[in-house]
Amino acid sequence: MSDLGIDLQPREITRRLDEYIVGQTKAKRAVAVALRNRWRRRQLPADLAADVYPKNILLIGPTGVGKTEIARRLATLARAPFVKVEATKYSEVGYHGRDVESMVRDLVDAAVALVRAEKVKEVEGKAAAAAEERLYHALLEMRQLHDYLDPGAGEAGAQEGSAMWRARPFAGRTAATPVTAAGDPAIAAQEREQQRRALREQLRTRSIERDAIEIELRDSKTPTLSVMGPQGNETMGIDTQALQEMWGRAPQVKMKLRKLPIAEARAILHEEEADKLLDMDAVCKDALDRAQNDGIIFVDEIDKIVGSGGGDGPDVSREGVQRDLLSVVEGCAVYTRYGHVRTDHVLFLCAGAFHFHKPSELIPELQGRFPVRVALQSLTEADFVRILTEPKNALTKQYQSLFATEGVKLEFTADGVATLAAVAFRANKTTQDIGARRLMTILEKCLEDLSFDAGDRRGQTIRVDAAVVKDRLGEAADDEDLLPYRM
Repeated sequence: MSDLGIDLQPREITRRLDEYIVGQTKAKRAVAVALRNRWRRRQLPADLAADVYPKNILLIGPTGVGKTEIARRLATLARAPFVKVEATKYSEVGYHGRDVESMVRDLVDAAVALVRAEKVKEVEGKAAAAAEERLYHALLEMRQLHDYLDPGAGEAGAQEGSAMWRARPFAGRTAATPVTAAGDPAIAAQEREQQRRALREQLRTRSIERDAIEIELRDSKTPTLSVMGPQGNETMGIDTQALQEMWGRAPQVKMKLRKLPIAEARAILHEEEADKLLDMDAVCKDALDRAQNDGIIFVDEIDKIVGSGGGDGPDVSREGVQRDLLSVVEGCAVYTRYGHVRTDHVLFLCAGAFHFHKPSELIPELQGRFPVRVALQSLTEADFVRILTEPKNALTKQYQSLFATEGVKLEFTADGVATLAAVAFRANKTTQDIGARRLMTILEKCLEDLSFDAGDRRGQTIRVDAAVVKDRLGEAADDEDLLPYRM
């Protein structure tokens, strides 16, 4: 478990979740306890910890009430590898759909990316310095500021100052050609040295980031191969390095000459230099451990793989998906390109609306693997008011920031927010209940014209009150047949 997860008690975890998710106290408490239990397991002796399995959670509730957001925020808090998959991807196995074990491979890929990002931060300084040095030498070559060596200087000359790095000679000038044809060579060398110092300072202060530079970069383009899959032609990447190693050849790093702004080149060079400083074997080892012990897999729409009880048709394959999923949930070894991964201690969070089916209709073996079941409540009108104003990423705050980029100050009054919430709640009741997602539709419709004209209203303040909401949405708020934004 990460250091951040160690310090978080369940009460603190729920408080952090409250910053982004309104209501759903029971679900927050359940996932907080599950996360804390992972840390508790880490404190046990190895032989006992091996027998302590995670208490997987089944979240039951309509769409748009926060099931996915709870899982995503939980993984962020724990800095744990996280992957979200749709159960419908695996429907009708044998006809189309992905292998169920692919969710574990996706989890390991997420773990490698997570650990690599953490390791990159540890070598941030060294990578930045190395990237700037490569930029410096490339700019020296472009501006012809190198003290080029005489071809006959030999090893003695190769040890002197800036001549240790040999630039690619420009067309029309040999390596021994002086940079300045006229004047005192000593003065010319001194001028070049001053220009080099000025160039270093410009790179350090990043005052020339928009200038173009021509530099050799690693060719990271992955070769692709089209193959015939279950649903037609599919394109897959080819790991050419692995193929070369398999054939006993030393992998070749291909370089490509590119011309791009210094700022963009700096970012690419930073990644290249960070890769050189990282021990990828250690990264992969750490990632496998994180995936096995801290990984979280969120399986959404699990109710969609519940069959209707018939003996033929697609329902048969749906039950097959459940059985395939069971083997992964109860614990098995999955082969990935980084090595074998066991899923015994991966935390599985499953979610579904269960409008037409019940959790008890899942196969008994799979039901037993989800001992914790939490029913999420439908959102009320008061919840919509809180969702619009309280979370750190509230929709009203997002729109205020977007309008601010145009120099427009957007204000939402209390009665305006209440009216928006009322319209959204009423729309959910009279049409399909899509939860908090309805607020996005309502707000976008309300602010559509204002957003279109925002560029012409720089310096103005726009107040969104009840009158504006009613004017923008019309008097048809009570008539579901006349509301185009309820479709």
